[in-house]
Amino acid sequence: MPEIDIAERPGVGLDGRPRPTEDHVVTTANAVVLLDGATEFRVELPSGGWYASRLAEHLHAGLTDAPEAELGDLLAAAISGVASEHGLRPGHSPSSTVAMLRWTAERVDALVLADSPIVAFGRTGTSVLADQRLSRLRDGGHLRTRADVNRLRNAENGFWVAEADPAAAEHALRASWALADVETVLLATDGVSVGIDDYGLFDWPAVLRIAREHGAQAVLDAVREAEEADPDGTRWPRTKRHDDQAFAVIDFTPD
Repeated sequence: MPEIDIAERPGVGLDGRPRPTEDHVVTTANAVVLLDGATEFRVELPSGGWYASRLAEHLHAGLTDAPEAELGDLLAAAISGVASEHGLRPGHSPSSTVAMLRWTAERVDALVLADSPIVAFGRTGTSVLADQRLSRLRDGGHLRTRADVNRLRNAENGFWVAEADPAAAEHALRASWALADVETVLLATDGVSVGIDDYGLFDWPAVLRIAREHGAQAVLDAVREAEEADPDGTRWPRTKRHDDQAFAVIDFTPD
């Protein structure tokens, strides 16, 4: 069994006030999943955190009942289950990112849907599984309004996220490695990966060093300290001073 170190911390809302985290973590005997509920602006819909928590419940059940099933199939079934139970329909539903890691006696399998990356370290070096479709649209100026987001969510030439359409699971990114080749795997929501992608505080190998020497919580601390030093978003423009953070370190070669 690998050693697992998980750290979580809530952020703040768009109004700058504390509120419960919308990130959720799932653990089973052979899997870890991180979900990041998207901020929901449509007042008639539940929050992204509400959706992520229910998706987490379905994923936990699926991974427990079928611990070696294909990850995309499990995700599709979970999306369908939540939508059916709560009357959600494609295009009119809250949403969540998904990062799934599952190991068996021989393999380590990963799945990423939207911007919660998975990074594996091992004999062949560093492998980053990151879904950059949303960030590319943002950088390209294609997401200027909320209408743009709604139009491009779960659409061809847009970005894909867990919502109410189980077909989104088909568009998730996947990777697999031989268990013997894997040493450590990191999973992060964007409240953590922003430290690499946007702030440039460190790279993934440095994140691994910090986590090994000081624990997963120290990585969250480093990102939060940088944000505290830029409270008005002058250096790093952002919609929230602090986003929710969830981070998992799965070490397959514990001392």
